[in-house]
Amino acid sequence: MRNLEAVTGDITTQTTDAIVNAANATLLGGGGVDGAIHAAAGPRLLEACRRVRRTTWPDGLPVGEAVATEAFDLPARWVIHTVGPNAHRGQTDPAMLASCFTRCLDFAAELGATSIAFPAVSAGVYGWDADDVARIAVDAVRRHPSEGVQLVRFVLFGDRLRVAFDRALAN
Repeated sequence: MRNLEAVTGDITTQTTDAIVNAANATLLGGGGVDGAIHAAAGPRLLEACRRVRRTTWPDGLPVGEAVATEAFDLPARWVIHTVGPNAHRGQTDPAMLASCFTRCLDFAAELGATSIAFPAVSAGVYGWDADDVARIAVDAVRRHPSEGVQLVRFVLFGDRLRVAFDRALAN
């Protein structure tokens, strides 16, 4: 049985095995969670992401996909990068958002991670409603069959997101 929890906090300070970066397709940093993770991880994270772009994903990471790098200066061991769907661009399929969470769990299991911290992927500048993100994320994590990942922590920036995830976890 997997333990799911929601906390208000800073994902860059989490001591879980893996943290999830709500990245953009370039993987080269950005604003919000993405910028905070890149800043806290140090310049080696950017170089690792550039290697991913040169090798595995030369055209950028697709929406709903994930890729892992080392975490460098962060307390976690790995950063798993995923690109959420952007509602402002018409990307409103819940399956695309659910895929962000399940693909990250796939990578966490492959890496041997027993704990992972997620932000509210797509709930920021990508325009998704907080309640929808929370419901889709919690449902995707609960339904995912991967063994090994025992703790899933949703690390949320602000009370609005925390309340939405608390509601989703209570159902």
